[in-house]
Amino acid sequence: MISQAKLPPLNTIRAFEAIAKHGSVSQAALALHVTHGAVSRQLRLLEEDLGCALFERRGRGLVITDAGRHLRDVSTEALELLRGARQRLRREIQATALVLSCPGSILARWMIPRLEQLRREQPDLELHLSASEKPPGPTLDGLDATLLIAEPPWPDAWTVHSLATEHIGPVMAPVIAEALSAQDASPRALLRQPLLHTASRPQAWPTWARAQGMQTDTLRMGQGFEHLYYLLEAAVAGLGVAIAPQQLVADDLSAGRLVAPWGFTPTSAEWVLCSRAGHPDERIPRLAGWLHAQLTETH
Repeated sequence: MISQAKLPPLNTIRAFEAIAKHGSVSQAALALHVTHGAVSRQLRLLEEDLGCALFERRGRGLVITDAGRHLRDVSTEALELLRGARQRLRREIQATALVLSCPGSILARWMIPRLEQLRREQPDLELHLSASEKPPGPTLDGLDATLLIAEPPWPDAWTVHSLATEHIGPVMAPVIAEALSAQDASPRALLRQPLLHTASRPQAWPTWARAQGMQTDTLRMGQGFEHLYYLLEAAVAGLGVAIAPQQLVADDLSAGRLVAPWGFTPTSAEWVLCSRAGHPDERIPRLAGWLHAQLTETH
């Protein structure tokens, strides 16, 4: 029969263990990254729950009581067992799931819609996905791989799988495209439009304009958005003309939610899958091959 005895709250045990280890509430607070008052409250709650004192106050210091020593020995062993179990479980999960990061716009608009297809075609390639707007550091910050749209050079510590050249172009809701074409069917129609833009890709519009032979100082920037995902949602909602990578709007173009009257222009950026140099995981080249096939279907 399972015991129904009430357990002390885990936070009180963690605070007690830290005090017993460091011999001071202040040092325990530093170790736990909380305030002195928070540790004191947890100790008081634990002593009230147990009905006995765990430390004696002697001057400015603390001396552990017999009850405290008994609880320290038991709780330290129990917490070590929990920590060990956590580490083993995390290793087991990480051994089966490839930890992949990518910007939120890629995750939401490209990767997630294709996860079911990935599971069908690569059933043993399980991914643990993480959204990050900043490129990871040279050691990939504990990740197995990262999917990016970026330009070289790459860190020496990375192995880089080139997947596809980025293509960008103006996209808009069909109603806006109809209004523009009634005025001017050429890309120069955009010179009279406030253009939606994003802080994460400030050079996107100038890059496209130069490729069209247009002066970048003639562009009128309209509403800005922090991330590309919000920019594209605004374009779908008919709030203006956005600039976007072709692959990220392919599904919207197919569904008729967006149109791209002037097509897409290649840039110097690439879609890349990056891993740590020397990473022995054979799943990474397989994932790179699958991603390459998906990305190049667009063209």
